Amino acid sequence: MSGVAASGPEGLTTEEAEKLLQKYGPNVVTVGKKRSKASMVLSYFKSPLVIILVFAGTISAFLGDIVNASIIYFVVAMSVVLGFYQESKAENAAATLQERIRTTATVNRDGKRVEVPVSDLVPGDYVYLSAGDIIPADAQIVSAKDLFIDQAALTGESFPTEKDPAPDPEAKTDVERTDLAFMGTSVVSGTGTISITKTGSLTAYGEIAKELVGRVPETEFDRGLRKFGYLIMQVTLLLVIFVFFINALFKRDILTSLLFSVALAVGLTPELLPMIVTINLAKGAMQMAGKGVIVRKLSTIQNFGSMDTLCTDKTGTLTENLITLTSHVDISNKDNEEVLLLAELNSQLQNGLRTPLDDAILAHQTIDLTPYSRVDEIPFDFVRRRISIIVDQASGRLLISKGATIEMLSACSFYKDGEQELPLTVEFRKQIQVQYEDLSKEGRRILAVAIKHVEKKQSYTANDESGMVFVGLLTFTDPPKQTASSSLQMLTESGIALKILTGDNEFVAGHLCDQLSIKVTRIVTGDELRQTSDDALQRVVEETNVFARVTPDQKNRIMIALRKNGHVVGFMGDGINDAASIRTADVGISVNNAVDVAKAAADIILLQNDLTVLAQGVQEGRKTLGNTMKYIMMGTSSNFGNMFSAAGASLFLTFLPMLPSQILLNNLLYDISELAIPTDHVDDEYLKSPHRWDVHFVREFMAFFGPVSSIFDYLTFGIMLFVFGCAAGTGVPGDHLAALFQSAWFVESFWTEVLIMFVIRTRRVPFLTSRPGKWLAGFIIGFVAFGTILPFTPFGGFLGMVPLPPEFWVLVLLMTVTYLFLVDAGKVFFYRICGY
Repeated sequence: MSGVAASGPEGLTTEEAEKLLQKYGPNVVTVGKKRSKASMVLSYFKSPLVIILVFAGTISAFLGDIVNASIIYFVVAMSVVLGFYQESKAENAAATLQERIRTTATVNRDGKRVEVPVSDLVPGDYVYLSAGDIIPADAQIVSAKDLFIDQAALTGESFPTEKDPAPDPEAKTDVERTDLAFMGTSVVSGTGTISITKTGSLTAYGEIAKELVGRVPETEFDRGLRKFGYLIMQVTLLLVIFVFFINALFKRDILTSLLFSVALAVGLTPELLPMIVTINLAKGAMQMAGKGVIVRKLSTIQNFGSMDTLCTDKTGTLTENLITLTSHVDISNKDNEEVLLLAELNSQLQNGLRTPLDDAILAHQTIDLTPYSRVDEIPFDFVRRRISIIVDQASGRLLISKGATIEMLSACSFYKDGEQELPLTVEFRKQIQVQYEDLSKEGRRILAVAIKHVEKKQSYTANDESGMVFVGLLTFTDPPKQTASSSLQMLTESGIALKILTGDNEFVAGHLCDQLSIKVTRIVTGDELRQTSDDALQRVVEETNVFARVTPDQKNRIMIALRKNGHVVGFMGDGINDAASIRTADVGISVNNAVDVAKAAADIILLQNDLTVLAQGVQEGRKTLGNTMKYIMMGTSSNFGNMFSAAGASLFLTFLPMLPSQILLNNLLYDISELAIPTDHVDDEYLKSPHRWDVHFVREFMAFFGPVSSIFDYLTFGIMLFVFGCAAGTGVPGDHLAALFQSAWFVESFWTEVLIMFVIRTRRVPFLTSRPGKWLAGFIIGFVAFGTILPFTPFGGFLGMVPLPPEFWVLVLLMTVTYLFLVDAGKVFFYRICGY
């Protein structure tokens, strides 16, 4: 690995670091360059619809049709400008939120240890590592004490690699070298110091990221949008191609037919959908931030609202994480000071990541370490579930091990009774097992302590943890959170199933469930999971809500099984052992005080380790999804109905039912009137259960309500043709009757498609039991007023409109009111009959 030479243990000066930062840039991996403002604007012109519009506008201008060209260009400009503004706003909001969870590293600067943002690291920096840290850049190992690093992100190897400064002559590649560390990998145990050699996109991780540009995993909501796009594309192509050929072959010139068909395509397609989604996501992210939930990736808000299953550890989530040591007993269940002394030595002298249990032990009393000299350490892992240290003392070298009771007993062959070390018979094993279960049923967490006199040698491994002497048990309490019961009730009322995945035993987990009134459907242990196939596990996860004594790999298997069963799964964790499951879940959740590797894997960060905050965040996610679906439902029903009416009328009228410019303006005004949807209220019943993208529902909704809209369109056609005499219109330039027909339908279609928002936005009775947001109501009323006066303005005349007679307004008002009542009644029928 080539790179910058080390600066020396004293580190860089601030001035040197600033110069290197200017030279090498921020220590961030960017998949491609950050888009400039110009490239963002140009990206909107990749849309097929925008390309068609620009092409049609150019042809219109070339042939002297300035009116149509102006409207088309205005549609394009508004779409691009509004989209650019909202996307920029969303990006800035996301960047602001990211600052609140920025990761730091401990480095030497100006001869002092300081915390600096990981993005400010430069080649030559000396960085200090401990368990739970993510390696912030590619680096040379300078010093290491039992330093084990998980390199699965680069190599796929599930077991951590021990690192030390000595070069490995047998290594064939940089990744295989034990004296190098790489960005994106994580410290499992031990401590160390590294000297940064490469940063940002120059790292091995950065090179991989470059190859994966564009391969961002598709979220469930993204899949829904894509399927919805296919649906609209199919409907649009069939309708537009049919209308174009009929008009071009039998009725009108090619250009008029083309412009009319393009206008129909624009009218059918909710072209502002990406912008509406962006507004919804940005607003949702800011609302969630106000509740203490930071969204790292905006797109995951939709999955957050769709989440129907939450998996979580109990410690710190359901409990206060205020762990207290309550007893230290021997095999006779009597207080034993030697048990406490050995546990304190183990916790004090270990180099790995200290757990809350270690903190509780060390807080109990202070011991004098003078008689003891640390020799080596066998780090903790989630298979052995114990940690051992080796010390020299006056009576010789001693291995002191502390860990989970079951795993500790399996490594013990003797037990200590006073000063005697006696064989651990089956009878005494059962006695310890009963003691362990009785204490666990009281809700206590338990660690076992064992020792072994060992010979002097260079280093020690897990193979030395055999034939140990069982000394005693430590018990701890961790009271439930005061907010836990109310939080669980909020989640249950939101339709989210809670599953507890814990490393604690089944008795402790069961006791906590009793305290919190959680109905346990079934408890499955890690030992049982080892005997369960993946296929069988898919059935087990549906029947079980408590998994005890599970390993990180088993947590991950549970996540995969739930997702295979069709659940949208969230996983909440804060430790090294949670990182894999956080990545696997649809919604990875961590907390701000979690280890770096857990935060890096998460989609969502909670500023408070509390399920109340999480439940509130879910509500915001559902509001975001609900308001997005409103836009789609409104667009697909009203737009489809109006464009279907236009296509049908164009086949039997001697003139176009609406000019292309009028269709485009109608659609633009309608879309702009919906920009306030993200501020709308969402009904309580919608928030009580998770919702997912259902293209089948969108298709049925469009097919049901579109024709209802068309009925009133054709009723308007009949009135204008036979009551107001528009049947005599010819469509030639200056034809007042054709202009009267077109103006009337513009007003009627605009009234119905805009006012119908009040009805479609809720399943309840509009206004009486569900009031719209004030911004949405204001936009709707304002735009209806604008559409009403448009035929009387010079701008309306410019578009080919004419003032409408008083009798028409009476008729259109009656038709609109009837339409709204009919759709509201049809809405009840649709949801009831179709089972939605």
